Amino acid sequence: MLKKLSQFTLALIGLTVLFSSCKKTYDSIQVVDGKKIQDYITANKLTVIEDSLKTGYYYQILNPGTGTAVYSTSDSVLYNVSVKGLENGTVYWASSFNGNFGTLGGYTNVLAPVDNTIFTTIGINALRDVILKLKPGGSARILLPSYLAYGKNGIATIPSNENIDLTVTTVPEKSQTALDDRIINDIIKKNSLTMIKDPSRVYYSISTPGTGTDKISLTSTIVANYTLRFADGTVSQTNVDGSFSAVLASLGVKGWGDVIPGKLTKGGKIRLLIPSDRGYGTVGIPPNLPRNAVLDFDIEIVSVTN
Repeated sequence: MLKKLSQFTLALIGLTVLFSSCKKTYDSIQVVDGKKIQDYITANKLTVIEDSLKTGYYYQILNPGTGTAVYSTSDSVLYNVSVKGLENGTVYWASSFNGNFGTLGGYTNVLAPVDNTIFTTIGINALRDVILKLKPGGSARILLPSYLAYGKNGIATIPSNENIDLTVTTVPEKSQTALDDRIINDIIKKNSLTMIKDPSRVYYSISTPGTGTDKISLTSTIVANYTLRFADGTVSQTNVDGSFSAVLASLGVKGWGDVIPGKLTKGGKIRLLIPSDRGYGTVGIPPNLPRNAVLDFDIEIVSVTN
């Protein structure tokens, strides 16, 4: 009986060894991502630093910024983020939709990409950790493994298990008002413009006051042609066929109503440089009109109805 039991035990051990040898083992996502990132660093001869907690991300300070101190968790931080695939180089997001929150440094781990008209937020602690190493006006690059970014589910156009090459740039100003004013003055200087600053902080230049007799008020319905540009000169929208009609008081862009009433009549032409809070504000209109955007309008009044 003992002999038979021993033979059975040996056979069982043999089968266990056989099945174990046939079983395929898989590397963890941490190992897979880590190898890809290391290969990327080597191939591109990058000088990066591993995060102090060794969670898996690496970073490089591209520009430390200016001033005497780095950001603290209680500082207001304005920043922009670009997100691209580490291996394929595809730029997934690169606009103010991704940052520029003006939130406190301790909450800058929230990244908000945009998919069509939907904001989707995700917590990326590496973003906050690195921002807190910068001074105002600084920038850094972060190599993120997928498990610290969008994971196995991906998000919007970012596929599953995508390692991320992220760049964050902070601005010198600590308030959106100051940033907007600097951007507007940069536009004026770059284009050699002569502009008047309205009390609303909208800058304007009237090329033609118009020849109509009906005065424009906030309750007037106007038909207008317009071209909208962003601060970099990129044209965002054009409407030059006289099909745009609106009551000034109901416009989402308050900057029109701040300046146009009392200054133009039918046939009038004006250029407006509108700070973000008098435009689409901290929300914007995704996916084409980012939050906190300075707006540059050329406007022609086609008709006025009171």
